[in-house]
Amino acid sequence: MKVILGIFLLFTSFCFGQTVKNIDFLDNWHQDSILTASTKIRYNECWGFEMYGSEFAVLGSTEGTHIFEISSVDKFIPRGFVEGRFSSAQVVHRDYKVYQNYLYAVCDEGISSLQIIDLSYLPDSIHLVYDETNIIGTAHNLFIDEPNQLLYAFSVLSFVNDVPQTYKTMQVFSLADPLIPLLIFTGPNDVNHVHDGFVKNNIAILNCGFDGLRCYDFSNPSSPVFLQNMPFYQDQGYNHQGWLNPKGDTYIFADETAGKKLKKCSVNSNGEIEIESYFGVGIAEGSVPHNIMLDDQFAYVAYYNFGLRVFDYTKTPVEQVAEYDTYPDNLNYKMNGAWGIYSKLPSGRIIVSDRSYGLFLFDFNRKIFENRNDETIQVYPNPVSSGNELIFFLNSSFVGAIEYDLVDALGNIVVSGSKSDFNYVNVPINSAQGYYVLRVRYERNLEINEISTPIIVH
Repeated sequence: MKVILGIFLLFTSFCFGQTVKNIDFLDNWHQDSILTASTKIRYNECWGFEMYGSEFAVLGSTEGTHIFEISSVDKFIPRGFVEGRFSSAQVVHRDYKVYQNYLYAVCDEGISSLQIIDLSYLPDSIHLVYDETNIIGTAHNLFIDEPNQLLYAFSVLSFVNDVPQTYKTMQVFSLADPLIPLLIFTGPNDVNHVHDGFVKNNIAILNCGFDGLRCYDFSNPSSPVFLQNMPFYQDQGYNHQGWLNPKGDTYIFADETAGKKLKKCSVNSNGEIEIESYFGVGIAEGSVPHNIMLDDQFAYVAYYNFGLRVFDYTKTPVEQVAEYDTYPDNLNYKMNGAWGIYSKLPSGRIIVSDRSYGLFLFDFNRKIFENRNDETIQVYPNPVSSGNELIFFLNSSFVGAIEYDLVDALGNIVVSGSKSDFNYVNVPINSAQGYYVLRVRYERNLEINEISTPIIVH
């Protein structure tokens, strides 16, 4: 394929400093009436699930738990609210996980409780069926190992008659009966704090704050086997949260500390973890990553003030491919903005919670980035049938606005258009059969480039 490159001295239609890239905004939900202090922080964690062929989103607020159906036209439809046992502007953190037809909810402030919400009547209604403090009062995070019917609760404090009991770094409960969590393990006792964790194939990776990273084998959940301790590592901060990819060979974690990078780790067949690279955005500005989810190619990161960021971690170095800034304010404090992330909905839609601006729904076209190669421009299908559309993709991390023309053999422009904030464009083709040239002008690294490639319409 012949490629022509050129630089234009004047191309005024571009704007720079964009905060949106390769992400389609679909919907946002928020309510200014929800309790808040002077910080204007109202929201915390989000989660997602699929039930009866429909997709749903969960959002935590200072007041409690909000549940939404995500419609086929990409809108949040409120389907229920459960007030938290502790409902206050002082609430900073709630966490959620779904098992079978139940939503498990915890809060990390006040005299709170473990709440279990029955989802089986959705979309008509939801029902609080368990609300107790004596097993879990406050907890920072939850993880459910579904195949083994185990609930992991991190940083647990229970209450008996509103009196706090002894703090536990982590507890593991059997969910053989989903409505009667049965305690089977408490520990480890030689770290000050377990903030979060991820469990797969009985291997638990624990994020232990300033004590670093721990790994245990929970094949016997009442007596786990210690596997690995990573108390010190390069670029260390507060070890906050991480996610293991579905293949089980890559784990990425975040240190919730200003200016610290994300850590990409290799995981061997024994579950041993080794940091192999570091990446991130806004490091010099003191950025703070928060929560992460992975598929087998992309890391989806709620990056506080820097919003949603999507990285292709299969590239060397790791490459950012998409972003959407949910937090437009420009404040020196770097821990506002995007807090929660959920990227596992069957439709591919992404849920993000922003501490101030509520619940966001996005679309990220994974297939475009899964199929890219090293060519400067990719066009497919080519040949293309009249009446269909072709897609062209610019293989660059720094593309700004794009303009394009489809030119026939006589030099006439038969299709033209422009698009901002995306590496790729869908071009409608309604031209007669023949040979054409696609001319594309785009901004990259503050320069304007042109690239041309032949197109066949049949």
